[in-house]
Amino acid sequence: MMQSSCWVNGVPAEHISVTDRGLSYGHGIFETLPIVQGTALLWSLHRQRLMMSCERLGIPFQSVIDAIEQDIRGFLPDQTGVLRITITCGEGLRGYRMPDRIVPTRILQYLPPSVYPNQPERMGIKAMLCQQRLGISPGLAGMKHLNRLEQVLARSEWQTADLQEGIVCDIDDYIIEGTMSNLFMVKAGELHTPSLDRCGVWGVMRQHLIHLAEREGFVLHEGRYHLEDLLASDEIFFCNSLIGIWPLVELSPHSFVIGPVTRKLQALLEASYRVC
Repeated sequence: MMQSSCWVNGVPAEHISVTDRGLSYGHGIFETLPIVQGTALLWSLHRQRLMMSCERLGIPFQSVIDAIEQDIRGFLPDQTGVLRITITCGEGLRGYRMPDRIVPTRILQYLPPSVYPNQPERMGIKAMLCQQRLGISPGLAGMKHLNRLEQVLARSEWQTADLQEGIVCDIDDYIIEGTMSNLFMVKAGELHTPSLDRCGVWGVMRQHLIHLAEREGFVLHEGRYHLEDLLASDEIFFCNSLIGIWPLVELSPHSFVIGPVTRKLQALLEASYRVC
């Protein structure tokens, strides 16, 4: 198995220019996804989000996306592991003004497969409610942009191994997501997930699960939920492209069961991977 590797603009490298706007201003986006025997899982959804986010941030994207797909085929034809794709606005002069000519920087990082002890997808996880709040910013909502300071601060609130995730609210105390994941609740057999029109990340796995659930006939609601709504749920689970679905079993002092809806969606997700 290949060890960790990195390519910058199609060349093996581990450094970028200090004038790169991704470094200076967080002017860029990234995707993190599993790759199995050279196939990037759910690539069409990741590709779609990359293009949408680049367009919103004023980064020319078509040739960059084409180059990334070439890189994956050329550098990782048979690899299984984790792929991080970063696109920045490229190099620029000091100041926030957009460069007259934008030449995006593309970075591919390959890492060996993630290993999660104690089978969190089967046994469930413990989480905490973070004190860090997400600011309201509709102009950035949904994107996985390079400024993740809110998530960094939220994740710094615990260091113990028994907690695997933290739940983050916005400044109006609405539940939004996990520090690294999206969140779903189940009430009376119906799915609920927070609206992400003001902040948060439109996760690819969230989008995929919404599609699977609707295809299966589940009723799904997107809305604004407070902590009491979360605690009144029958089932709760987190999701992202790397972990799949992790059920929540404890948000101290409250406990939750891993119910039939969560297990059904896990089975649907596994089946969808077999046809990728």
